[in-house]
Amino acid sequence: MRLRIKTPYSERRANRCDHAPMVWHELFDWFDSWAGAQLAKTEKVVLDEILPDLFGYYLVALAHPQQAYKFVASRVSRCMVMNICARDYLPPLKPSGFQGEVHRLPLQTDCIDVLVLPHILEFSRQPHEVLREAERVLIAEGHVVILGFNPFSLWMLWRLALGWRGAVPWCGNFRSFGRVRDWLALLGFDVVATHYYFFRPPIQNSSILRKLSFLEKLGQRLWPILGASYAIVAKKRVVTLTPLRPRWSRRKRLVPAGLVEPMKLHQKEHYEQDS
Repeated sequence: MRLRIKTPYSERRANRCDHAPMVWHELFDWFDSWAGAQLAKTEKVVLDEILPDLFGYYLVALAHPQQAYKFVASRVSRCMVMNICARDYLPPLKPSGFQGEVHRLPLQTDCIDVLVLPHILEFSRQPHEVLREAERVLIAEGHVVILGFNPFSLWMLWRLALGWRGAVPWCGNFRSFGRVRDWLALLGFDVVATHYYFFRPPIQNSSILRKLSFLEKLGQRLWPILGASYAIVAKKRVVTLTPLRPRWSRRKRLVPAGLVEPMKLHQKEHYEQDS
């Protein structure tokens, strides 16, 4: 009889959804579903509000080339999409783009003004390394925009119910806003804006999703932190060296009132006559 060692569920889920190249394909396929398409549409609106306020010469988004439409609102001179899919799947890159790995960006140090990470940390094997790379390639006062699934949203009910299947996106490691904020602070970033969005359940039914559209305004008003996803805008701090002024030691005055005035000539003659 052959002995079989059962792999723990947490490891099975990690092997399934943390870094496999096909996970990115499945994630983008999920964005083509009814619920995913509605979330992508909402993310486009959120990015349309964020990106016009970020300026510079280069913007790079780590995404699927077909998601390039999300970044057209940017005023940055040149926008590029780094294709994170498997190397055997390279559709035409529009706008200009290139191939790369999320934890090893093929970019020079201090060369990017805006870096967009849409749902990268949830499915990356090394999320800390991804953020370190973001800090490396961004210029001083450059911005990183992070889109992530909220682990404290109502979607957790669906994740608990469906996560055992290992289906995307439920198998991802959802990072809370507080944890990502702490990671950014350790790397020298300041969070300047936060947005929570999408308050409808992930139901794959177009008619029901349309009827529940009123939950978007209601959720923003009553329970904004329960949104299915969040967007974080963080700025890279500028490390400046403050020159130290020399501390000159002040000599004590020999005479508190000031220097002794020299004796005048007529006073000297007066003393000689008296003698």
